[in-house]
Amino acid sequence: MPVSGETRTVAVTGGARGIGEAITETFLGQGCRVAVLDNDLEALDRCAARDDSGMLLTVGTDVADEASVAEAFARLDHEWNGIDVLCNNAGVSIRRDVLDTSAAEWNKVLAVNLTGAFHAGRQAALRMHARGRGAIVNTASVSGLVGMPHYAAYNVSKAGLIELTRTMALELAPAVRVNAVCPGYVLTPMQEAEYTPQMLAECAAAIPLGRLGTPREIAGLVSYLASDDAAFITGQSFVIDGGESAGGLASTV
Repeated sequence: MPVSGETRTVAVTGGARGIGEAITETFLGQGCRVAVLDNDLEALDRCAARDDSGMLLTVGTDVADEASVAEAFARLDHEWNGIDVLCNNAGVSIRRDVLDTSAAEWNKVLAVNLTGAFHAGRQAALRMHARGRGAIVNTASVSGLVGMPHYAAYNVSKAGLIELTRTMALELAPAVRVNAVCPGYVLTPMQEAEYTPQMLAECAAAIPLGRLGTPREIAGLVSYLASDDAAFITGQSFVIDGGESAGGLASTV
C-alpha cells in the first residue's frame, strides 16, 4: 500500500463494464487514480466520458495477449510511475455443455480468465515487489469452488484463478498481498446476456437472501481487501453469494 498521504494507483482489468465498472467507480470515489484496462473500446470511451475527476486513465488492452498487457503496464509506468493495487477482473463466459464445447471456446475462456490474470498479475507483481508493497485482488467465482453444469471452461478457469491466488500470495509475501473474491449470481450485462428473465428469477428464488447480488456489493469487498484494513489477509478466497453455497449445493438452473 502507498505511504501515508500518497494517492493510491489502481489498475482494473475489464474495468469498463459490469463488476469491473463498479470497482472502478468505487476506487475513484475514494480519490484513487484508476487505470481501466479493457478490450471494449466503446465501453472505454463511455467510461471516460462519464468521468470528471481527472483521475481516470483508459487503456485498450487484451489481457489474453502478453504483449498488450506489457504495453499497458509500461504506460502506467510512464503516466503514474507504478501501481499499488491490481484488480484482476476481466472475464468471459460461454454457456455450453461439455460435449458441445469446442477447443476454440475452451481456449478462449481460459486465455482471458486465467492466462489473462496471470499476465496482468505478473506485470503488477514485478512492480509491487520492487517497491516492497502492493495488493492484488482477483475476481474468481463460486463456480471455481463447486460444480456447476453448462460452464466447464468457466468453472475450470475460476478454479485455476483461486489456485493462482494462493500460489502468488505465498511467493510474494510479505510485500504483496493476493486475495480473491468469489461472487455467486450477480446482475451484470454478461449475466443478462446468457440468462432469460425467467432463469434469473429462478436463480434469485434459489438464493437464501432471495435476490441476485449487485456489482457495487462485489466492489465493496474488493475495496476492503485492497485496503490497509485487510493488512493481515492474504492467500484467501472470499465467497459473496447471498448464501447460495452455504448448504454445499450450487444452483443447477
